[in-house]
Amino acid sequence: MAYATLSHSLILSSSRFSRLGHSTRFLRQHTNPLPVPRFRCYCSDETSPSVKKRVVSGVQPTGSIHLGNYLGAIKNWVTLQDTYETLFFIVDLHAITLPYDVQELRKATRDTAALYLACGVDISKASVFVQSHVRAHVELMWLLSSSTPIGWLQKMTQFKEKSRKEGGENASVSLLTYPVLMAADILLYKSDFVPVGEDQKQHLELARDLAQRVNNLYGGRKWKKLGGRGGSIFKIPEPLIPQVGARVMSLTDGLSKMSKSAPSDQSRINLLDSKDLIADKIKRCKTDSFVGLEFDNAERPECNNLLSVYQIVSGKTKEEVMEECKDMSWGTFKPLLADAVIEHLSPIQVRYQEITAESAYLDKVLSEGADRATEIAESTIHNLKQAMGFYL
Repeated sequence: MAYATLSHSLILSSSRFSRLGHSTRFLRQHTNPLPVPRFRCYCSDETSPSVKKRVVSGVQPTGSIHLGNYLGAIKNWVTLQDTYETLFFIVDLHAITLPYDVQELRKATRDTAALYLACGVDISKASVFVQSHVRAHVELMWLLSSSTPIGWLQKMTQFKEKSRKEGGENASVSLLTYPVLMAADILLYKSDFVPVGEDQKQHLELARDLAQRVNNLYGGRKWKKLGGRGGSIFKIPEPLIPQVGARVMSLTDGLSKMSKSAPSDQSRINLLDSKDLIADKIKRCKTDSFVGLEFDNAERPECNNLLSVYQIVSGKTKEEVMEECKDMSWGTFKPLLADAVIEHLSPIQVRYQEITAESAYLDKVLSEGADRATEIAESTIHNLKQAMGFYL
């Protein structure tokens, strides 16, 4: 879920349930599983001719939602909701794995939800809710933890990087185990697809491996003997990688992803930045001394990034952008890009102000979204607990 962007990457129902409800590599020692195939990558324009597949995704409520979150994830959600059954949540439980501002968390959670709606997520097509409002996330994480080899978690790249920054032994246990929570986020809703960036595949791979492990440990005939339906407990989710905009890079370094955690605010365009601030950031962004503009030149990462952003916010094709911009100087292109970004974000900012002014409306949206999510989640929890031998 970009969590960095997990993206990581979750529909309203007339029947409502209380959210207070039910509150491959390491298998050799236990069983002989079938190998999990490395995942296939599905483009975001693939559709199913029959039953709608389910997509889940979320963003952390830390820092400000920026252009990378929007173009790399949320804008794509707006397209996905027309094709798939979708559930989009605010992953507040992931936000506490590192030191955070306690006073800011509540406000940031509501602001993130408001921005989902302002960006075009339609509650008649998608469920929007807060992760911690569905208690099954934490319950499933604990159940999955009992089947997760610690070696899998210690190999996670982000754990190694973030724990090093936190001083090794001073890093929290949640920093090690949050990939299990991310797997729970995905598996809880029987997800078919998860929108992910190229840098998030490792987390989805762990979720897939863990689903297969649990299926082999507890599913099939073993589950049926306990009164279950038998077969697989979890679906094996596939990655859904958008063809454009999957990874928006920093304005100060074309080789680094645009990030909330980057120390310089100059490195990102926040969705709620003023017009003047957007223009100033683009004016100051890092470029190069080559003549003309072009896509896909490895020696010009900033050029490729800025052209890609312009392509998406302008709604033009890559070929149209190349024809328009190939002979431009940076002095000509930067104002063009700034105007396109400002024009694209302006209606989002207006809609955000309208939504946040109606506190009761946002509360209702999140409550109904959590009810629907809980309905799905409780079924998953029941199946797994039954298969694991719990007294129900």
